[in-house]
Amino acid sequence: MDHNKIPQATAKRLPLYYRFINNLNHQGKKRVSSKELSDAVKVDSATIRRDFSYFGALGKKGYGYNVEYLLGFFRKTLDQDETTDVALIGVGNLGTAFLHYNFMKNNNILIKMAFDSDPEKVGTTIGDVPVYHIADLEKKLDGVNVAILTIPASEADGITDRLVAEGITGILNFTPARITVPEYIRVHHIDLAVELQALVYFLKHYPLEETKQLD
Repeated sequence: MDHNKIPQATAKRLPLYYRFINNLNHQGKKRVSSKELSDAVKVDSATIRRDFSYFGALGKKGYGYNVEYLLGFFRKTLDQDETTDVALIGVGNLGTAFLHYNFMKNNNILIKMAFDSDPEKVGTTIGDVPVYHIADLEKKLDGVNVAILTIPASEADGITDRLVAEGITGILNFTPARITVPEYIRVHHIDLAVELQALVYFLKHYPLEETKQLD
């Protein structure tokens, strides 16, 4: 399979599909229709069928999709049998919440270590994750290639440069800063304030169909 031919929008939906299908499997369900998938993940049926079509014949017309087969397919596609170790940079309120959660619903992602400069946090363990001093970043990363940034925006560029120098290739950036990285580094920016402002704007200016009908 040539993953480069899969649209990025489709690729971003794959973990969502996998989560729901995994839940169905735990419930003992044997098959699911695109309509049921649509209702559960809030993606229209046509989009789901188009997404699945990039991977060949995953279902049968009139039957739907075999849950066990889909689960195995997405597990392999998403490398669920391989654990990805992640480093968290910044153990503030948001960082601490990540450490307690530690992606427990995903069996292939694990925050292995955290870094901060607060002497009250350095040397402690939060959610079973050791917290190291940020000065020891280069000593401790040891093969980790994904990082989460939950630090002040003013520190983002400097920390990013150090991460890149140590071989980090993927960064989930929760700071407002738009960090600059080499072309071979993938960065996903998640600015919660911007997302909330966008939500409020859309609520005011782009009401959903149900809202229009109520008016």
